[in-house]
Amino acid sequence: MTTTSAVDLIPAELVEQEERPPSAIRAVLQSTEGRIGLVLGLVVLFVIVFGRFFTPYRPNAIQVGPSATGPSWSHLLGTDALGRDVLSRLLVGGGAIILIPLVAVTIAWVLGLTLGMLGVYKGGVVDALTTRFLDLLLTLPPLLIVLTLIGGAGTSNLVLVASLVLVYTPRMGRIARGATQAVITSEYVQAAQARGERTFAILFREVLPNIISPSVADYALRITYGVIFIATLNFLGLGVQPPKADWGVMIHDHYGFFNIAPVATLAPAAAVALLSISLNLIADALTQHVTQAHREVVPL
Repeated sequence: MTTTSAVDLIPAELVEQEERPPSAIRAVLQSTEGRIGLVLGLVVLFVIVFGRFFTPYRPNAIQVGPSATGPSWSHLLGTDALGRDVLSRLLVGGGAIILIPLVAVTIAWVLGLTLGMLGVYKGGVVDALTTRFLDLLLTLPPLLIVLTLIGGAGTSNLVLVASLVLVYTPRMGRIARGATQAVITSEYVQAAQARGERTFAILFREVLPNIISPSVADYALRITYGVIFIATLNFLGLGVQPPKADWGVMIHDHYGFFNIAPVATLAPAAAVALLSISLNLIADALTQHVTQAHREVVPL
């Protein structure tokens, strides 16, 4: 006599062929906003990565020209109040403003996904604890978190990364939790449970691929917020410290000389704006993709 296991109740072919969300990368490439944002982002990324090889002067060299002058043939973007070449500092000043948010949001993304998925999957006490933990972090104002960490550990890139991780983990965790609730009862998850797979194998093989699109859209959006947040902290003197070349620091150092040499302030401000716009366009494309996919799955 042949016995039928729980796994046999759901044919493997049907489980494997169950429709998965379209690729988020493909959604960006198919969207006009996404393509524009991708091109702008690649331009800014090229400047950030390779700009140091094209600097006409040493970025921190003082009095390479007259102080606070406008554009000229010898200084294409002019000089700042200390006679430093603005173009040279602009070409090397974007590293921290993108690297810190990128590292921090990636860590927050992994933590948020793990906590969100694990809480929903386990339920009960685990779900209650993870939810309360995320809610507790959400009640803390972002600036308070930054000021507390800076006051206790001083200003450093590590402190800024830790601050953004604490700020964004609960927000990304809530997104992951909501998306997980929508797929946790799916047939492919039930089939994996019936096969006796381990918890994290189910979460990362079955659940994660089906919530990755909204998570990636949120990830891109948080990167945008992170860039603006770090630029603001640098402008306020709470982030990267002078004399290091940084776009936020450049805006802070030169806004008092705007009437004399406006380009020294406008150039780094434009760079921050261009980076933020590119990331925002990509995030918009991903958000539209997620919304459209949801409408196709859930009839109105």
